[in-house]
Amino acid sequence: MEQRLSVVTLGTTDLRRARAFYEALGWRSRAAPDDDVVFFQVGGSVFSLWDRELLAEDSGVPLGSGYGGVTLAHNVRSDVAVDEIVAAAGAAGGTIARAPGATFYGGYSGVFLDPDGYPWEVAHNPHWEIADDGSVILPG
Repeated sequence: MEQRLSVVTLGTTDLRRARAFYEALGWRSRAAPDDDVVFFQVGGSVFSLWDRELLAEDSGVPLGSGYGGVTLAHNVRSDVAVDEIVAAAGAAGGTIARAPGATFYGGYSGVFLDPDGYPWEVAHNPHWEIADDGSVILPG
């Protein structure tokens, strides 16, 4: 198995609401308004939204209720970008779970929850390089 991640799919209780939230953050999809799954191109990977019950059934797991032990992250080039994105998520209907601030590793981050409660950390890590295409490069 190659060391890469191709697709992240979030199960949602309201696909239209979830799509509107991510589009309010500037994400774009070519999915039709009535499609039952929404795909977003994110660099060389895909981020998708699908009905939570159908996703659980398709994945062969019982539908849970609560934090699933996964947090998504979006790394940016500056502390100011963290502030702007967390504020935009709040304005788009997300919940600010942790206001932006200094981290234990010398960086700066904040966390918002999307409308289905999925946590997103927005972080500036001064020890990581972000390439022109947005990919993260770990130190050598």
